[in-house]
Amino acid sequence: MYQSRSERIKKERTLKQKRIRRLRHVSGVLFALAIVFAAVYGGTKLAGLIWNQGNQAPATPPPEETGTLPATDPEVHLSFVGDVMMSGNVENRLKEKGYDFPYTYVRSLFQQDDYTIANLETPVTARGKPADNKEYVYKSPPEAIPELKAAGVDLVNLANNHSMDQGEEGLLDTFQALDANKIEYVGAGANAERAYSPVYVERNGITFAVFGFSRVVPDTSWYAGKNKPGVAITYDPKRAVEAIRSAKAQADLVVVVTHWGKERVDEPVDHQVELAHAYIDAGADLVVGGHPHVLQGFEKYKDKWIAYSLGNFIFTRATVPKTWETMVLQASCKKTGDCALKMLPYYTELGQPVPMDDETGAKLLQRIESISRDVRIHPDGRVVEQEK
Repeated sequence: MYQSRSERIKKERTLKQKRIRRLRHVSGVLFALAIVFAAVYGGTKLAGLIWNQGNQAPATPPPEETGTLPATDPEVHLSFVGDVMMSGNVENRLKEKGYDFPYTYVRSLFQQDDYTIANLETPVTARGKPADNKEYVYKSPPEAIPELKAAGVDLVNLANNHSMDQGEEGLLDTFQALDANKIEYVGAGANAERAYSPVYVERNGITFAVFGFSRVVPDTSWYAGKNKPGVAITYDPKRAVEAIRSAKAQADLVVVVTHWGKERVDEPVDHQVELAHAYIDAGADLVVGGHPHVLQGFEKYKDKWIAYSLGNFIFTRATVPKTWETMVLQASCKKTGDCALKMLPYYTELGQPVPMDDETGAKLLQRIESISRDVRIHPDGRVVEQEK
């Protein structure tokens, strides 16, 4: 059929418009798919960039597109472990295996945190006179201390019932061995002023004070005095409370490491609870205990954490299975004094803490949860307050 020139032009224009509309439709579908793909696989930021390329971009990018991450509060990451000693059978094992043997499975934890704190349940000396009328008397070699430092231990508590097992001479030697290896200590001193004083530490813009106190000492001759070496005792909490209150005025965070309680008992006795609460009332943000040689539970009091006993850590292997259970307690604390806790389950083998397998570790987390006060422990070890 014959078509005039004008009719052919009109028909070609109509076909061209149809092709343009089809292309626009396909482009729109592909554009939408690109945004979905970017959101799923590339994140919302890439999706936003694609969208802005297809639309009129605003003159000023929105805040989330400037590349500035939201500010986060600084934290200090602390590790705590229980009783450490290198005496008797442990010393024999270390002489055989090396003084670095105890830290095989914990060195990386201690070296990666900001600060590591242990309870040194022994004098460190080659001299001294053994204490009378004690069933267990310890004495650890000074040669063991360099590896304690090399493993990442920064501070030890000396407020306990073994620091003066070798008398004042042994205690003074302990100070010297720690000073020589740049390990800080609390809970004992050449006089009472030093024994009751905290160590102040600054990490990540956060200043924290660490104290050591003991409610378990064999004899009053162990008490630190005005001009007498000894340990900081807390049978009467008055002096400890005053020291905590004073430190809180100078530090963002106050940590108390304390020796208390009854041996091989799961639950804290009354004086542990009373002292912990008094410390927190005075300004302590975290209280970590020892002495019972077994793990005890957790409590949150006035939004502050108490770990009643961390048990043994580098120690002998007793016949009571619960004394084999231990932990590395990790605390992430903010400048406000708020701390988040995590419990890592370990076994105390002879002279060496060893990680528990998943099944055994899970059972231990459940057991410690069961003896804690209104606390839940997640499978990954996070310790949280139970919703009431």
